[in-house]
Amino acid sequence: MDSTVRGTIEMTAAMTILGTIGWFVVMSGQPIMDVVFWRCAFGAVTLLVICAALGLLRGRLTLHILALAALGGAAIVINWLLLFSAFSRASISIATAVYNTQPFMLVGFGALFFSEKLTLTKLTWLGIAFAGMLMIVQTGPDAGPGSATGADYVIGIAMALGAAFFWAVAAIVTKKLKGTPPHLIALIQVCVGVVMLAPFANLAQLPADAWSWAMLVTLGVVHTGLTYILMYGAIQKLPTYLQGSLSFIYPVVAILVDVVAFGHRLHPAQLVGAAAILIAAAGMNLGWTLWKARPSVESPQAVK
Repeated sequence: MDSTVRGTIEMTAAMTILGTIGWFVVMSGQPIMDVVFWRCAFGAVTLLVICAALGLLRGRLTLHILALAALGGAAIVINWLLLFSAFSRASISIATAVYNTQPFMLVGFGALFFSEKLTLTKLTWLGIAFAGMLMIVQTGPDAGPGSATGADYVIGIAMALGAAFFWAVAAIVTKKLKGTPPHLIALIQVCVGVVMLAPFANLAQLPADAWSWAMLVTLGVVHTGLTYILMYGAIQKLPTYLQGSLSFIYPVVAILVDVVAFGHRLHPAQLVGAAAILIAAAGMNLGWTLWKARPSVESPQAVK
């Protein structure tokens, strides 16, 4: 099988799995703190086995790598806590759409800390995404049965934005770990999550039914361990533009799951707002240009 085709299948599978994560979080019936703790715990066991099988545990870790990966891990864990908490307040669809403002958080960090240039195209995509978010917020929370109301809805959107912010923090930190195997970075991150959340998780009263355990194990083994294998395997095989394109399978699947499983229906304005955010994020990720660059004028001396 051609490596690009194989990478496409792997990336599609990874994004499809991630798109179902909201369903597993909600159906586990557990407090969000416990859900994230067990995701980290089962994910750590899975990734430890993977890293050991790949020989990644020998002589690769330094104090510098551990410190940076731990910082990224703290950001990732806060990201999960905020995003999962947003699901019950703003619905999976809305939270996922708002969460996809991640590229703009990265652009902001780049401008603030790395003196990266803010082009007119980037600012335009940012404006489109911001307009989309305003449409979602102003429409209100009535998106289906069981939806949050009033202040809870706004808090849910704020949580999704916070999750996107901490994802961007983790992405910036991970850039500093170039050359470190991603599976090893992920292992350190989920181990940090176990340590961070152990004092707050309700370990005295564990889930009593097999269904809840099945949901938690799946979040750790499938949505963390297996997804990392598929995603990073795909990244090694695919060009950047194809990676960016396929990543939008995740929010589409999440919205479909929310509609089919929980009956949440987006209002027309919310649909337009969500589409605006996703299109703007795609434009930012894939480097779409909105205007043709002006042709450069050659100097008379350059003409032969």
